[in-house]
Amino acid sequence: MIAMKGLFEAHLTVNDLQRSMRFYEDVLGLQRAHVVAERQAAFYWIGGPGHSMLGLWGAGAGPQRMSLHVAFAASLADVLDAPRHLEAAGVVPRDFWGEPSREPVVLGWMPAAAVFFTDPDGHLLEFLAMLTEAARPEAGVIPWSQWQIRRREEPV
Repeated sequence: MIAMKGLFEAHLTVNDLQRSMRFYEDVLGLQRAHVVAERQAAFYWIGGPGHSMLGLWGAGAGPQRMSLHVAFAASLADVLDAPRHLEAAGVVPRDFWGEPSREPVVLGWMPAAAVFFTDPDGHLLEFLAMLTEAARPEAGVIPWSQWQIRRREEPV
């Protein structure tokens, strides 16, 4: 068996490659790695060159579309700030259930803080930060503010 160390790359199909490139560069701040114009493809580094990569592939505006999900690892401070940053860029931050939200949710089984949003093609994107405390699967998925209250109420 090969011990995998992480996920190196993910790929998404997009309707309009130029529009998506603006979103991933200007809104998310990803570093462009390479563009192959004749193949309608753009590649972005995540975490710096050689760490992880996201590929965007222009598929045109055909009716057969897939909506995919990609989660980006981020610091807790950045996940906490993500709703403000996304709103400033005209992107609606969402909770686990797809409802607009101004705070992250916590997935208690991991535990991790997360903010969800969509790109111009409807792909579900996520900023996620693993938390250092013990997992609490019984908490389910709850808003960050509720997680903080539960933390304060727990016996030491």
